Parts: sequence; C-alpha cells; structure tokens
Amino acid sequence: MASTGQAAAKHLGNDDYALSRVPRDQRFGFWSMLLQWLAQSGSISQFTLGATIGVGMTFGDAFLAFTLGAVILEVVIFAIGLAGMREGLATPLLTRWAGFGRNGSALVSFVLAVSLVGWFGVQNTIFGESVSALAGGPAWAWCLAAGIAITVLVMFGFRYMAHFAKIVTPLFFGMVAWSVTSTLMDHSLTELINSPPPGETIPLSVAATAVAGGFMTGAIVAPELTRYNRKGSHVLLQTGSSIVLSEYIVGMVGVLLGHLVKSSEVSHIVLSTSGAFGVLVVLMSTAKINDWNLYGSSLGVVNFFQVVFGKRLHRGAVTIGLGVAGTALSAVGMMAHFTDFLSLLGVTIPPIGGILVAEYWLVRRMRKPLDDTRESGTLPASSPTWVPMSLVIWAVAFCVGQFVDAGIPALNSLLTAVVLYCVLGRLGLVRPYGTSELDHEVGTATRRGHSDGESETTPIGAV
Repeated sequence: MASTGQAAAKHLGNDDYALSRVPRDQRFGFWSMLLQWLAQSGSISQFTLGATIGVGMTFGDAFLAFTLGAVILEVVIFAIGLAGMREGLATPLLTRWAGFGRNGSALVSFVLAVSLVGWFGVQNTIFGESVSALAGGPAWAWCLAAGIAITVLVMFGFRYMAHFAKIVTPLFFGMVAWSVTSTLMDHSLTELINSPPPGETIPLSVAATAVAGGFMTGAIVAPELTRYNRKGSHVLLQTGSSIVLSEYIVGMVGVLLGHLVKSSEVSHIVLSTSGAFGVLVVLMSTAKINDWNLYGSSLGVVNFFQVVFGKRLHRGAVTIGLGVAGTALSAVGMMAHFTDFLSLLGVTIPPIGGILVAEYWLVRRMRKPLDDTRESGTLPASSPTWVPMSLVIWAVAFCVGQFVDAGIPALNSLLTAVVLYCVLGRLGLVRPYGTSELDHEVGTATRRGHSDGESETTPIGAV
C-alpha cells in the first residue's frame, strides 16, 4: 500500500525534479522541446512590440534593432541554457554551485519567484481585460477562468505543458499567417518597407532595449526548460529558431503592420479577421506563455523554502498556492499597481545570469562538484554556504543597470556582472565561505509501506 504522502503528492500534480537533476532518460526529444520554445514566440504582444517600433523607425532601422536584441538574447539564452542542459538543473538550484552558494541561491530564488508570479498576475489581468473587451462579461471572471486553467496545467508539470504546446503552437502560427497574409495581400510590400516611420522617431538604443529587455528574465530562467534537453546542439537550434521566429518573423511583420495602420494597435487585425476561433487560439497561446511564469516561480519557491526553512515542499502544492494568489490579485485589479515594482525587480535579474555565466563557463572555481557528479545523475554532497563578493557584484551591476542611461540597461547590468566576476574571480577575491551539506530529502524521497517493511528510494520528480 502506498503511503499517504505519496498519494497526496500524486493528487497535487508533479514535482518535476524541483530539487534534483532531471535524469537523462526523462528528457524530451528535439521536436517536443522545439514546440515548447516556439510557443514562447506565439504572442500577440510581440506583434504589438514590432508595430510600436515600426511606428517610430524605418523598416531597415527596425531590422537592425531586432538584430541587436536578438543577438544579445541568443547569446545569453544559449550560455545559460546550455549550463542547465548539461547539469539537468533549474536556475535556482544551479546557482548554488554557479556563483551564489546555498544561501545566496535562496535570495536568487526569492527574486525570481516574486518577479515571475507577479508577471503571471499582470499577464492574467491583461488577458482578462482583453477578453472582456472582445467577448463581453466581467474582466474578473475571465481572470479567474484563465488563472485556474493555467494553475491546473502547471500543477501537472512539464509533460502536460509540452502536450499543450503541441496543440497551441501550430494553431497559433497557422491562424496568424492566414490573417496577416490576407491583410497584407491588398497592399504593396515594397511601399510598406520603404515608407517613412509614421510616428515620432525612436532611437536605436531604445528599440534594442525593448527587444532584448523584454525577454531578459525569460533568458535567465532558460534552464527551467533546457534541463529537459538531451543535447547541446538541440538547445542551440531550438533557442535560435525561437529567436528567429519571434524577432525576425513575428516582430518584423509587426513593423509592417505598424506602417500599414500607422499605429501600434494591430492586435485587432489578427482578431477581427479570424473570428471566434482566432480569439480562442490567441487566448490559448497567451496561456501557453504565461504558464512558464508560474512554473518558474514554483521552482524558485521550492528552493527558497528548502534553504531558509529546511522544508521540502512539493512543487505541485506550491503551484496551487502561487496560482491562487496571482489569480486572485489579478481578478481584483491589484496587479496593475505592482508593475513599477516588478520592473524594478526586472533590473535585478540580468546580473544573476551574468554571475552564473561567468562562474560556470569562465572562472569555474565552484563548478568541480557538478562535474564530478554529472555522470551519476546525483547532486554534490555539499555546496558553498555564502559567496559574499557575488552579492556585492550583484548590487553594483544592479546600480549600473538602474542608473546608467547610456546603452541597454539589461545588457549593461549583465555585462557588468560578467566582467566584475571574472576580474575579481581571477584575482582570488570571489571566495566561498562555509560548506553546507546537502539535505537527504533534496536528492531522494523515501517511500515506505511494503509488506516486507523495506524502504524504496526514488528520485524526486518521479511522483
């Protein structure tokens, strides 16, 4: 007879290896993972971003802005995502051995969890208000419906999210291609490409910032997805395909639509030409993007509670709590008041990626335990407790991103973190202090109840 704890865990969904490596035999094939990445490009908001840039830039200048943003994003996503694939670890757990130590990873987890669940609520608010305007009914009711649906999906974990992507991604891009093609066929592409910007000019740095900064948080938490990859080449091809689709195809089509309607309000083109089916597909694609906000937040909370309180929470149960909170706040309209705070938090996230990349790929003073245990699929027996200099570097990089006006803020803070960590690390000033033993429940879960009284140990995530 299975234990009560095991049964409860099953009822609460999947733990998805929240505090352990994803085993090699539990990883997904190329096409399943590709659809997950392409699903992140399936958003009406990306068309709106392209149109916003198109209103203030020529087609050629907009292409350059998207190129700068795309290159920055791909470098960051691949560097961080490849680390996640190699280790089979999500960002909160990976940072224990990649720059921050055990206690520092709790701070990273807190920032990521608050930011991601906050944006989950904000996106859910936008979702509810948009559907209310299109289909009628109170916005709060649509917020509740969407929030509950996404929470249930994320509760059951990565495998179900992958199945959902297989349905939504082809439908979204097929529907959008038909709508946009139908609209643009009645106009000269040559004239649209060569037309002057219809609005106030947008500087190249501002446009590139909008492109790169808009997805920088997603780039930092790329390991949440890539830990399920089998090969590094898959990570490169999948992330590159997602960037090409979102920036060069979706984004640049948005630029053309912006020149066409001379406004950034282009979502009605897709929605008005595709009917009720199109609205349904757009809603599903929005849910497919927002599920990753809730998923990443749940992983951060699990690591935070394990480090700070010594409590091993089940990711499924955490998802329910976060989903209920984010949904409730979005339904009552509270999330709109937190956007400034969430934007400030967003500036704190790029340095996390900078420190992670610098330590894992360049300095490598703390990576050896990961190297030693990678083949066995286990976690190192211990981790550094604190890395104080990393916190100093994080604070300095945040200030650069927040207060230096020149350049791209997200990139400024990330590069500052990389450079400072590399220089100080080579000088021997980045030193871990203390050693924390890995708690038993992080790597394994014990099930009892066999007739012979023996216990069976299974990897966390298998339930």
